[in-house]
Amino acid sequence: MQTTGARDSIDAVRPWLGLHVDFHTAEAGHMELESVPDHRLKIHAGTPLRGACRVHRFVYTQGDIDLFPAGVSDVWENQDASAAVLVRLSPALLRRAAEDMGRDPDRAGLEQRHQFRDPQIEHIAWALDADRRAGHPGGLLYTECLGLALSVHLLGRYPAPFGRERGLSKPQLRRVTEYIEEHLDQNLSLARLAGIAGVSASHLKTLFKRSTGLPVHEYVVQRRVERARTLLQRGGMSAGEVALEAGFSHQSHMARCMRRVLGVTPSVVARDARAR
Repeated sequence: MQTTGARDSIDAVRPWLGLHVDFHTAEAGHMELESVPDHRLKIHAGTPLRGACRVHRFVYTQGDIDLFPAGVSDVWENQDASAAVLVRLSPALLRRAAEDMGRDPDRAGLEQRHQFRDPQIEHIAWALDADRRAGHPGGLLYTECLGLALSVHLLGRYPAPFGRERGLSKPQLRRVTEYIEEHLDQNLSLARLAGIAGVSASHLKTLFKRSTGLPVHEYVVQRRVERARTLLQRGGMSAGEVALEAGFSHQSHMARCMRRVLGVTPSVVARDARAR
């Protein structure tokens, strides 16, 4: 991904201001958005863009917006060259906006959203980009006012849900659990599952447990035990074959996990199934 745009005096105060604007262009191909501690807005600024992510195909037009909360990563494929204004807002800036709104700054989070329209976000983003391209003639006060206005709007319209601590969204959780089910017999890595969810590996561990009540590793073990029990009850396979089919490294590994999760051994499960 290529970035155009001056890095000038406004950057010198960015840690305090907590806002930065860039204009990004990229050729068609594989795209990756790395996990960073800032919240990000991506506003499509070019001709229609065709592409695909893990869930569906899309066509972005001028003004379509993506909102990425802090810590979120993403991957997708662009079929066309792309151009977008990327606005980064630090958690400190959102905390300041929350305080101005009389809200708890510790709950100043944002909800992840894709391909939506919001005229107010567009207006502020275009103004910030125009000011950047002109060399910031409005000065720090102008940029700060726009940044705070944008933060207040985001917190008012797209706050992170806090009925409980945020976990994976329903689509994220469905993608991860479906992938686990389809690949139980393979070596499942945390990095791969994090990529499926579109978050960093460290965030996946936290968010997955909030969503399911189980650590990722324990969830996988329990699903493998259930797969093994189903295969043993069905019959027609040796215990060693069942172990490999369910994703265990060997028969003894399956027996240990089954005894811990179900309280019985594979031989008992198979014997009970034959007795029915």
